[in-house]
Amino acid sequence: MEQLKTFWGKILQTGLWKVGLFFALIGPGIITSNVDNDAGGITTYSLAGAHYGLSLIWILIPVTVALIIIQEMCARMGVVSGKGLSDLIRERFGAKITFYLMIILLFANLGNTLCEFAGIAASMEIFGVSKYISVPAGAIFVWWLVVKGNYKSVEKVFLVACVFYLSYIVSGFMVHPNWSAISQAAITPSLNFDAGMLTMAIGIIGTTIAPWMQFYLQSSIVDKGLKAESYKYSRMDVIFGSITVNVVAFFIIMLCAVTLFQNGLKIDTAKDAALALAPLAGPYASLLFAFGLLNASLFAASILPLSTAYTICEAFGWESSLNTKFVEAPQFYGLYSLMIFLGAGIILLPGVPLISIMFYSQVINGILLPFVLIFMLLLINDRRIMGDFVNGRLMNVVSWVTVIILIGLSVAMVVSAFW
Repeated sequence: MEQLKTFWGKILQTGLWKVGLFFALIGPGIITSNVDNDAGGITTYSLAGAHYGLSLIWILIPVTVALIIIQEMCARMGVVSGKGLSDLIRERFGAKITFYLMIILLFANLGNTLCEFAGIAASMEIFGVSKYISVPAGAIFVWWLVVKGNYKSVEKVFLVACVFYLSYIVSGFMVHPNWSAISQAAITPSLNFDAGMLTMAIGIIGTTIAPWMQFYLQSSIVDKGLKAESYKYSRMDVIFGSITVNVVAFFIIMLCAVTLFQNGLKIDTAKDAALALAPLAGPYASLLFAFGLLNASLFAASILPLSTAYTICEAFGWESSLNTKFVEAPQFYGLYSLMIFLGAGIILLPGVPLISIMFYSQVINGILLPFVLIFMLLLINDRRIMGDFVNGRLMNVVSWVTVIILIGLSVAMVVSAFW
């Protein structure tokens, strides 16, 4: 009997140790994926549900698979090489290519950062707070959070922010949807060649797989100090993050489909969606939707400038870590501060063409994504960098097919956007 107790005690201890280790090592994958449900993402999903009902909800299944494949490769490069993606691109492809890549990424991320501060302004206006109060307050908060913290403290705040995405799931259950019809739509591909519907489908894919994500994920894994022996936990982190981000997207599309679409209401922004939900789903669902938009916007307003600072500083060999002080990494924190200052400042200007900014930032993302994915695949198959952790034959086939499809969709997005 004593031996049996000892045996089960060891199993329990081992299990608890592994669970504890998993929670100690997770973070980059979950944070990177969830922050992609930002103001632009929530707007895209809201428009998809409000304009096309449940017709496009099935796209989230292949998007989840594609996101897992791409993010897993980034996580693997991070733990094996101990270097960020832009660092590896500079070493392998040279400074000139890296310089032009960074310029394009800088403008794309600045446009995306503007969208996040616009999201803060829009969500707080629902609660009766002027943008001239909410935007500066939000900018000061996200600046203080990163500049005054270290990687561990900042990661804890970001992980807590991920929990608040549950507000969309709660809102989804509050409208008592027909789960049978939703399940059927989720597993039944439905897409015609109507220009608007095709553009929306591309938008869903584009907003879920963005170029900045790959740079941020790999940089944060390096900054966290994860090594090759932690790879299986990093992979689990990436898989879990990729699934949760699309579960949230699923509930946003579904919520808008069974309320706004069924009642023939058209919207232009996520703010419109939150306000329109009040008479249809009740004030609590509306407020939860607005709160989710505020959380997502603050979250992304922290991450996008941080991703930019990581990426550009790594590309030029400057110090880039949250575990350093401002005086130790002036370029890193200076660039982070500049992105926040510009993002918040431009939103406060009267008559800012926000729709055009959002439009062109997404076009730049579409142009940049194919190059980033090709660089990644060339790097992940370089044995000088990856050793035995290169892609296997099957993984290469799946990865290249995924990348070719995403390149085709990116080209289609850019062409359809201008057309």
